[in-house]
Amino acid sequence: MTLSDCRLLVTGGAGFIGSNLANALAADNDVVVVDDCYLGTPENLDDRVEFVDASVLEDDLPTDVDVVFHLAALSSYAMHEEDPRRGVRVNVEGFVNTVDQARQDGCETVVYASTSSIYGSQTTPSPEEMPVAVNTGYEASKLARERYAEYFSNHYGLTMAGMRFFSVYQGYDGAEEHKGEYANVIAQFADDIARGESPVLYGDGTQTRDFTHVDDVVRALILAAEHRLDGVYNVGTEQRYSFNQVVDLLNEELDAAVEPTYVENPIPDSVYVHDTCADNTKLHEETGWEPEIEFERGIREVCAGYLE
Repeated sequence: MTLSDCRLLVTGGAGFIGSNLANALAADNDVVVVDDCYLGTPENLDDRVEFVDASVLEDDLPTDVDVVFHLAALSSYAMHEEDPRRGVRVNVEGFVNTVDQARQDGCETVVYASTSSIYGSQTTPSPEEMPVAVNTGYEASKLARERYAEYFSNHYGLTMAGMRFFSVYQGYDGAEEHKGEYANVIAQFADDIARGESPVLYGDGTQTRDFTHVDDVVRALILAAEHRLDGVYNVGTEQRYSFNQVVDLLNEELDAAVEPTYVENPIPDSVYVHDTCADNTKLHEETGWEPEIEFERGIREVCAGYLE
C-alpha cells in the first residue's frame, strides 16, 4: 500500500508526534485528526487537516478510513500516578474503542503508539523479543494495548503495528512546546539554557536515552502503514546520550556555559528507567527504515530558533 489519495485518521493528532504525522500525510491524503486538546492544540495543524475536537472514548468517531494512526494517550508516568483510572480509560479503553469502531467501518490497518519503557533500564540494544515487564501504570497501559492489538489481529485479521518509541524529541520551536513540563528533556533543557537558567537534572545526569527525532518517527509510522506491519517494532537510533552530554551539546550550540542543577530523583529507583537503547533491526529489515537525523544535527535544529 502507498499512502496517497487515502483517507486517514490520526488520534491525538493535534499533539506533538501526531501533528507532525498529520501534517506530513496531508500533502497527499485526506487526513482527519481527533484530539480532545489535553496535550495538543489545533494550532499545530496544517490548514489541509480536518480537526475533530473529541475524545477517543466517544462514540461515532470518524473511523471510516483506510488507516488509523492511534497516538492518543496519557503519555507520562506522572499522569497515570495522578489519576490511574483515567489513564486506563484513555490508554486502554480509548484504544479498544477506536480500533473496534474502525474495524466495524471496514478499516483493516492500524498503527499505534506503544513505549520502550517496558524494556526497563538497558545499556545494550533491546530487541523486540526480549522479555518485558511493567513497573508503572503508564507501562501497563501500553502493554495492554499490545495485548489487545494481538487480539484484534488474531481474531479479526487486522494488521496492528505497535511502535515502541524511544525518547522522541523536536524542541519547543516545533509542536512539542504545547507539552510543557511533559516535553522531552532536550526541549526543556534547551529552553532553560537559552534563557540562562540552570536545567534541572535528576540524580547525577549519567542516565542515558536513545533520543529519536520526530521526523524519523513520522517516517517509521508511515512505512509501518504502507507495509501493513503486524506486531511490535522498535523506533530508535541504537545510540545513547547521557543528560550531561545533552547539556554540554546544547551549551556548545547556544554558545553558553550554563551549569545544570542536580536534584534527588523524585521517581522511585524501582520504577525509574535509567537507560534506553533500541535495536531497530526488525523495522529496518521489514521496511528499510533507518534514522536519518544524527543527534548533533537534531540538537542544531532544536537550538536554531533561539539563534535567529
